[in-house]
Amino acid sequence: MLDQAKYLHIKFERRDHGVVLATLNRPERLNATNRQMHWEITELPRDAALDLDLKVLVITGAGRAFCAGGDFGPPDPEEKPGGAPELPADDWGEGIQVVENLLDFPKPVISAVNGPAMGLGANYALLCDIVVASNKAVFGDPHVKIGVGAGDGGQVIWPLLMGPNRAKYYLMTGDKLDAAEADRLGLVNFVVEGDPVPRALEIAERLAKGPALAISASKVPINRRLKSIAQQIMPLSLEMEMANFKSEDHAEAVKAFQEKREPVFKSR
Repeated sequence: MLDQAKYLHIKFERRDHGVVLATLNRPERLNATNRQMHWEITELPRDAALDLDLKVLVITGAGRAFCAGGDFGPPDPEEKPGGAPELPADDWGEGIQVVENLLDFPKPVISAVNGPAMGLGANYALLCDIVVASNKAVFGDPHVKIGVGAGDGGQVIWPLLMGPNRAKYYLMTGDKLDAAEADRLGLVNFVVEGDPVPRALEIAERLAKGPALAISASKVPINRRLKSIAQQIMPLSLEMEMANFKSEDHAEAVKAFQEKREPVFKSR
């Protein structure tokens, strides 16, 4: 069951008819995922699946972003020991779980993308069953710009939604897409003016009033296929990403960012 006490960076609001609105809640960091929040988004589908009162899950972001990707800064001052477990630097198991747990979730899940959704943030939103995007939303997987491969599920979901060649272009360049282009290329279901949450909740309420067993039976087999693809792709993509983090190119990208200049990559 969803227990707010377990979650520091995700805020829950129970709505009518069994709809739960989960808000990624680090607005001062554009809801970027630090260690604690990464663990929380991994746990979220598991806990939601066990919540008997929950019929539909809606996920959005606080403030002006959905999720800006990874945050590798120091822990937030309010974080306390006993939350997210420590992981060895070469342990990418949770990176696989964050994708597979969402795909295993048997109930409908809707992302309401209210602003920038980058890297893991974009992939988490796109892995949801239905994507409602604000006209102010921006999508992108810019891992390559820091000299590492796209290892957070982008290689799973982007090719399935827009086709392999288009996906490879965006993953190899790190280019961003605005909401209109994301809609044209099949990444999102709906684009709305302003706040996407009301439209997402409208859809959620409709699904919550529907035949839950039939709705689950309509999505679970599709997600089983997506999970089988993830199981083929994720171990290799994360292994290669981890290797990239040890490269000179990644070190150069970090240094260039700190010095506010363009990186000079040497492919080593």
